Amino acid sequence: MKVDGTSTVGASGRSARLVATSIVAALILSGCSAAARVARVAEPRSTPLLPSINPYDPSQDPVVTVVDRVAPSVVNVTTRTQSRDAIFGGDGGEGVGTGFIIRSDGIIVTNFHVVEGATSIMVTLPPPDSRNFEARVIGGDSDHDLAVLKVDEQDLPTVPLGDSDSVALGERVVALGYALALPGGPSVTSGIISSLARTVQIQDPGGGQDGQGIVRTLEDVLQTDAPINPGNSGGPLVDLAGNVVGINTAGAGEAENIGFAIDINAARPFIERAIADPEAPAAYLGVTTTTVDAGVAAQFGLPVDRGAYVIDVAPGGPAQGAGIEPGDVIVAFEGESIQGSEQLGELILAREPDDEVEIELVNDARGRFAVSVTLGTRPLPTTG
Repeated sequence: MKVDGTSTVGASGRSARLVATSIVAALILSGCSAAARVARVAEPRSTPLLPSINPYDPSQDPVVTVVDRVAPSVVNVTTRTQSRDAIFGGDGGEGVGTGFIIRSDGIIVTNFHVVEGATSIMVTLPPPDSRNFEARVIGGDSDHDLAVLKVDEQDLPTVPLGDSDSVALGERVVALGYALALPGGPSVTSGIISSLARTVQIQDPGGGQDGQGIVRTLEDVLQTDAPINPGNSGGPLVDLAGNVVGINTAGAGEAENIGFAIDINAARPFIERAIADPEAPAAYLGVTTTTVDAGVAAQFGLPVDRGAYVIDVAPGGPAQGAGIEPGDVIVAFEGESIQGSEQLGELILAREPDDEVEIELVNDARGRFAVSVTLGTRPLPTTG
């Protein structure tokens, strides 16, 4: 998904036919004289050997190999939230999800919606380690459904981040996560990349500042037929080399074998910023965009064939306050021509909250115009 411009599940069977050859013994009777008869049994034909079948060696299975390598770094994320009932003496709620460790000193990536509104966050390593650690949020991005956590521990197992730009349609991938909050280690599903650069709307029932639920628009996500179930959220989608190419975020409830993962390259700038400057405020425009190319321009009838097309505007955000609307195309930022959403996102991340910037836009109805915007602070998961 690109938000603020940042570029935003199969089994095979084998059969073998075994051929059996029956042996027929024939009795041949021959007479040497009228008074004597001698019976002779024909020698049996040799029995052909059954074809040999090599025994299955799981160590040679690429899925088994990648799971052995990645699973130790996949953690269970458990959160406690303070519900309205808890404020008046009732019990708070509990949520579960998945995360994965990307640095041995305790940097963990998960989904924003997994930890949003949590009063406490606990991560648990898979068996046989099974240690528990308290975690805190150090960065992330609500529009990319991304959160970065930190635990105070060293020498933890890790999984490397890959390059999602090199992922091919039909490429085999593996999804890991704590599906349905089942005890034990992470569940494993495998499949292929079914589609690239999808734009999807994900319903988050408990999201938003009031906890009443929101719809997140995720752009440039990977689609896979590896099943992604509740509890898998925040887990890694890895290639057969064991590199993370996506962050599991949602399954399509109305359809089987359709799941979505956040493009890891879209998430990388936010991860790197959180590591370099934990909990530092990041600049925020408050738009969800997609890159304009000839196809997008034709689809929406746009007057330009480059720029960042505004899909959605965050309520109460800086862009809305400046008059930017869905359907506008951002074509320049502080005088720099905008070719697409990724470039726009990089320019915004290079600024600071409260910076005033000039943005040039094009709209079929309003023509070409410019607005001045005071950038806000990018929302992080609200934790108590």
